[in-house]
Amino acid sequence: MLDESLKTQLQQYMGLLRQPLRLIASLDDSAASQDMRGLLDDIVTAGNGKITLDATGTDARTPSFVIAREGENHGVRFAGLPLGHEFESLVLALLWTGGHPPKVAQDVIDSIKAIDQAFDFEVYMSLTCHNCPDVVQALALMAIVNPKIRTTVIEGGAFQQEVEQRQVMAVPMVFQGGQMFDSGRMSLEQIVAKLDTGAATREAEKIKAKDAFDVLVVGGGPAGAAAAIYAARKGIRTGVAAERFGGQVLDTLAIENFISVQHTEGPKLAAALEAHVREYEVDIMNLQRATGLVPAGADGLVEVQLENGASLKSKTVILSTGARWRQMNVPGEDQYRNKGVAYCPHCDGPLFKGKRVAVIGGGNSGVEAAIDLAGIVSHVTVFEFDSKLRADQVLQDKLYSLPNVKVILNAQTTEVLGDGQKVNGLVYTDRVGGDSHRVELEGIFVQIGLLPNTEWLRGTVELSNRGEIVIDERGQTSVPGVFAAGDCTTVPYKQIIIAMGAGSTAALGAFDHLIRSSAPQPAAATAVVETA
Repeated sequence: MLDESLKTQLQQYMGLLRQPLRLIASLDDSAASQDMRGLLDDIVTAGNGKITLDATGTDARTPSFVIAREGENHGVRFAGLPLGHEFESLVLALLWTGGHPPKVAQDVIDSIKAIDQAFDFEVYMSLTCHNCPDVVQALALMAIVNPKIRTTVIEGGAFQQEVEQRQVMAVPMVFQGGQMFDSGRMSLEQIVAKLDTGAATREAEKIKAKDAFDVLVVGGGPAGAAAAIYAARKGIRTGVAAERFGGQVLDTLAIENFISVQHTEGPKLAAALEAHVREYEVDIMNLQRATGLVPAGADGLVEVQLENGASLKSKTVILSTGARWRQMNVPGEDQYRNKGVAYCPHCDGPLFKGKRVAVIGGGNSGVEAAIDLAGIVSHVTVFEFDSKLRADQVLQDKLYSLPNVKVILNAQTTEVLGDGQKVNGLVYTDRVGGDSHRVELEGIFVQIGLLPNTEWLRGTVELSNRGEIVIDERGQTSVPGVFAAGDCTTVPYKQIIIAMGAGSTAALGAFDHLIRSSAPQPAAATAVVETA
């Protein structure tokens, strides 16, 4: 089932097992079950006697298998083949069940163990989804650590009828006890916090007790990570408050223009960024949303107010809150989000196999999305507001060569239509003739650019007419001691490598500010009169 390279990797990893495992498989006579049997045989071989296979499972979902400790019959269940982006999730589930310790903070592990309520999670994923592994791995670890938690990982393409019945139109999508729990990328800490309702209050109290920082970075994307590293290397007290470390990079698939790295993927780069920051004495505070900025007063400290009611103070602050996908802001968009309205073609595209979809936006992101989707769905219509596509010519040439793609220019989307459960069409206006048209379809992928995450700064720092933070060549904002970097600023090109450079610049600017603001004032000159 696995190629020789993956078999070699798997054998190396299985050498880390500390205790024996059982694979309990529920199979039938289908081709999918035969493929799963091949995968399980490869895992058993790689285990060198530490893994056994029991093919007498009777689970209703076939093919599926449970990874259990020897002598037990419960554990993480995979329904469908966990390959593609989920192969790493499979390997980690094997290792963790086999006693290899996860790279997770002990206080998080303790919080999972302390959960005293039974939970039954089902997480739907697709093999091309780069957002899914974080959620799959988090829920898998929770089931391994706490026996009261059950987790089933379901590959949506293998259980299409189930996906249709449950109206799963975006992944990852998590059900708990048969009811929708949440959807989209979530970290382990976010899931634990959602289950432990007192976690936010405890964290707020911890934050309130923190001493002031020399440099406080708000945001954990490439700009924030670079700023934190450059500040920490100066030997000054550095903190990072971020909603999610990695920022928008977590939602990026292929990265092929990061100089010296020929190819990587967003989640891998985000993990590397966090690991690098943690090499230094940086106080990382995750799941923290900033809601207000108070310029320095008599104490010389800038205050950052947080959503949980706590606040942080620092001699200097670096704002690196990044940007988010721009929405259409038309009737029906919010109602049908994750019910046909999607923003990630790589994640959710496979769920629309054989269906008619639209892509809103004719820039590089939109045209790339249309090209990818054309290989999965029956038909793609690209709607572009302008009179021409704005994507690179090489992408346009590829798009126009595809037989199942149509491009409509001068099209302003005015409404998303649905039947109350899912999308069934959209309405657009011809900006030249003024006529309104309805298009029947089942999915809409929105790809119309970015919005800076700066609403909370209005009235405090100078913003451009696009909402971007205005900065100078040192990253300084209009507020003394407050710097900014990355996609939330007026820097013209929104690229990972540019954000990193800007973060480094802002950190050096903040350090220079600290030196100058703390330098002793020269004593008043005293006249000396000499007489002959």
